[in-house]
Parts: sequence; C-alpha cells; structure tokens
Amino acid sequence: MMLLNHAARWSNRLSRVGLALAFFITTLLTSRAEDTIDPITAGRQLAGQLLAQHPAQNYTNHGVLKVKGAGGYRAEAELGVAMTVTATNWSTTYTIGTGAPETLTIVHAADVPNRYFYQAPAAAAREVAGDATMSPVAGSDFWIADLGLEFLHWPQQTLLKKEVKRSRGCSVLESVNPHPSAGGYARVVSWIDSDSGGVVQAFAYDADHKLLKEFYPKDLKKVDGQWQVGLMEMENDQTGSRTRLEMDTASQNLPQK
Repeated sequence: MMLLNHAARWSNRLSRVGLALAFFITTLLTSRAEDTIDPITAGRQLAGQLLAQHPAQNYTNHGVLKVKGAGGYRAEAELGVAMTVTATNWSTTYTIGTGAPETLTIVHAADVPNRYFYQAPAAAAREVAGDATMSPVAGSDFWIADLGLEFLHWPQQTLLKKEVKRSRGCSVLESVNPHPSAGGYARVVSWIDSDSGGVVQAFAYDADHKLLKEFYPKDLKKVDGQWQVGLMEMENDQTGSRTRLEMDTASQNLPQK
C-alpha cells in the first residue's frame, strides 16, 4: 500500500511538471511567433488597434488649460470636454474659455481619417485638414493634430521595441509623416501602454530630425472600466513653452443623458 501511495504521489508530481513544461513551451513558441512579424507589419497592426478603440459611453468633464510661455508669459483658461458616442463614430469637443469660447470638435470613426472642426471666438465653425491641423489650440502648445493623435493615421508605422517606461510595460511605435509641413511633425516616437492602450509619452521631431515637442499624459486612472487621464503636459523644446491640461478627475466620466 505504501508503494502504491508513493507511486501515486510521483505520478501527480510528474503530471504537474508536465503541465508546467507544456505551458512554458507554448509561451516560448508564441513569443517566437510574435517576434517573426516584421516591425512594419507589427507597427501597422498596433496603430490599427489603437484607432479601433471605441469609448463605451458619453461623458463630460471640465478643467483648466495653463500655458507657461518663454519670457515669463502665462495664460490660463477654463476647459470643457464632451464626448459623444454613436453606433458608427465618436466625437470629442474641447471648449476653451468663456463668453465667446474657442472650440475644437474631433470626429473619429473606424478605418477613416479624423475630421476636425475648429471655431475661433465669435466666428463660424470650419473644417480643418492637412497641414492646417499643425496649428495651436487657444495659443497653447497643443496643436489640433495632437488632440486627435493624428500621427497614428500616417501610413508608415514601425514597432521599434518593447520596454518599461515610467513603470509601465510599453510598445515603442515610430510614426513617420510622408509629407511633413514646414514647422510641423516629420516623425513621432510614442510609448504605448500595453495594458491601457494609452500613450505614456511621445516625442515629436521636425523635418531636420530635431526634437520639437514632448508629450506626457499623467495621473492615469481607471474609471468605470475605462482609462482616463487627469493631466496632459506638452513641452515645446524649440521655444521653451509648456502647456498643461488639468482635468477634474473627481467628476470625470459623467454619463450624458
């Protein structure tokens, strides 16, 4: 009887070892299969996955936009954000200022380019496209293209590597603009959070390969199953200017009726 019990214990141990070994081999083969995908294909797949993300519900929020320019210039304005979700697309409207505010509405839809509708204070709304999206919103360091993550729509996307950045596991994506405008972005390198799919940081370069701007979302939280950012900071390395979008995380993600 003792020999039978001993044999049974060894059998169970060997089964557990066999299962662990099988799991290890499967994981190793999966990892090697992923590594066989060329960087350009992997980059396009990643960009496509990010663009396909669709918010689950409408929400509104508010905060403040703060600009600290070169030479001590400072400006501050109230900021409102409203997201509207439909069956075919979703849009985000940024309202800056009060009285006669400045507004920007970005319409996103799967497999089609973003559409941008900008309205200057006391003026009619107009659609903005192409090089015109490389222009500032409310005199800040955030451009229209920044708020729409326009670089994800560029045709050349390359997955450079995977690494930990700011304590998050990330995929490093290089996006190249085939037709950069004068003073605009020619290339953007972004670190994409493997968990949330959000941008952990991004560096934008001009046509002369010089660092132009640095983007840092901060205060990342999960609210009602969705990742939300409490603070976004944009630094212009060529002018020394810096802009912060500070959101009210306590009231974030309020459903619209």
